[in-house]
Amino acid sequence: MIRKLAIVLLTVGIAGGIGTLAAQTLSSGLRGPAPLNEEGPAPPMTPMRNSAEKEVRNYPEQPPVIPHSIDGYQIDLRSNKCLSCHARARTGESQAPMVSITHFMDRDGQFLASVSPRRYFCTECHVPQSVTDPPVSNDFVDVDTLLDRATPGGKR
Repeated sequence: MIRKLAIVLLTVGIAGGIGTLAAQTLSSGLRGPAPLNEEGPAPPMTPMRNSAEKEVRNYPEQPPVIPHSIDGYQIDLRSNKCLSCHARARTGESQAPMVSITHFMDRDGQFLASVSPRRYFCTECHVPQSVTDPPVSNDFVDVDTLLDRATPGGKR
């Protein structure tokens, strides 16, 4: 009986140690030093990129990213601050790119006179960029590079 109890305690102790080690390993990633069962401090806010340059897209049909800060922009049922510069009638004055023609189509493919309600909330697809290093390293390769690698001689 004592031997079984000792084995159970040893097993629980080892499992507890492994669990602690796993928690420490997992928490050293995006969470920072906080244990998994605690909420750590919020990371500091990073500055937003604010540029007139267009970002290169990584794959076909990728929504363009927003190259400027949108702090304080109101986008709701009554107002869309993005359209004060990107609406068809405002691009001459603002020099901002016009909203894509696809944003004027309804779900049946019919063109509308104004932005379709299903494309009205810009930040569902378009996101601003912050000036920071990626939180997790990766080896992402865009589609053009993959196509170049697949083609003999390296160029399409």
